[in-house]
Amino acid sequence: MAQSVLAVTGGASGIGHAVAVLAASHGTRVAVLDRSPSVGEVAKELLDLGAPAALGFVCDVADPDQVARAFAAIAEDLGAVTGLFTSAGVDQAGMAHELSVEHWRRVMSINLDGTFYCVQWALRQMMAATGGSIVCCSSPASFVAFSSGGASAYSASKGGVSALVRTLAVDYASYGIRVNALVPGSTETPLMWSNVAPQDQSAMRQVLASEIPLGRLATAQEQAKAAWWLMNEDSSYVTGSHLVCDGGTLAKGSVSV
Repeated sequence: MAQSVLAVTGGASGIGHAVAVLAASHGTRVAVLDRSPSVGEVAKELLDLGAPAALGFVCDVADPDQVARAFAAIAEDLGAVTGLFTSAGVDQAGMAHELSVEHWRRVMSINLDGTFYCVQWALRQMMAATGGSIVCCSSPASFVAFSSGGASAYSASKGGVSALVRTLAVDYASYGIRVNALVPGSTETPLMWSNVAPQDQSAMRQVLASEIPLGRLATAQEQAKAAWWLMNEDSSYVTGSHLVCDGGTLAKGSVSV
């Protein structure tokens, strides 16, 4: 059964946008939260794709007051959320001994704190209704270090998301609420290239493709299909789990010989 009201953070681009588009095509009411003012245009796009209702909220998930206002508006205008996909995130590289407190806090406040704020409000609405499904976007960095290095803040934030998912899955199972994580590998999104200079992206794409067992980066649409499966009743007995969608990257040892 498709979700009737789905909230998507980071829904103006990348995997979040792909999830919102897929949900709309399945006749879901969708609320998109993003810092980008383009969320209004995204909502119009979703209506054209078949969503019976769609709203866009300019929202910084790192601000709990903005998150509270957005979820209150969703409940009032669309109904209580039955699904949540948290995709809002940032990736700022830097070696730990050189990181500023501001750098560390920015990554944590968006990736981990922002996920918690949104999940908290979704849980409240789901508990008052008939349950629901939450999917949080984690990362392979929750399990292994990036070979490129300098990802201590990002890795710690996503490791926190993974731990949060496991805990919430146990705590809220009795309420009919499932909580899982999507673990996307290298994917063609703006976030993928946030730390790579434009002139270096083509070469980096080739390097990544050579290291991924399936030989290419994922599309955002492929990741969205995995997230959508976790969201719906096809995965009704799955909670507290991580669905790894990384082309085989985590299954591969780092030593070539």
